[in-house]
Amino acid sequence: QVQLVESGGGLVQPGESLTLSCASSGSTLNIVSRGWYRQAPGKQRELVANILSGGSTNYARSVKGRFTISRDNAKNTVNLQMVSLKSKTTAVYYCSTVRLHGPQLQNYWSQGDRVTVSS
Repeated sequence: QVQLVESGGGLVQPGESLTLSCASSGSTLNIVSRGWYRQAPGKQRELVANILSGGSTNYARSVKGRFTISRDNAKNTVNLQMVSLKSKTTAVYYCSTVRLHGPQLQNYWSQGDRVTVSS
């Protein structure tokens, strides 16, 4: 099992920065990827960024160049640094861990943290 607890969400003004952090506890074996998703009101959950076990990263086109995903393996955390925030960034953000358990991939989710970008 993997437990994910995220922090760092809140209310910011357009153009400001915010960093989300996700702490993981439980099994750290066979992690395939760790990432961040978001769900805006009335929309489906979408991938924001992820980092694979080998270290490569992927970003949604809308955040590329403004968001940076990073991980600290020693602390078992993954962060999402967000700069130049826009109002359309407003959403509930979830961190995710995908782990290989036997022949199956298991996806674990955090509780979600709201990010509101508004003046």
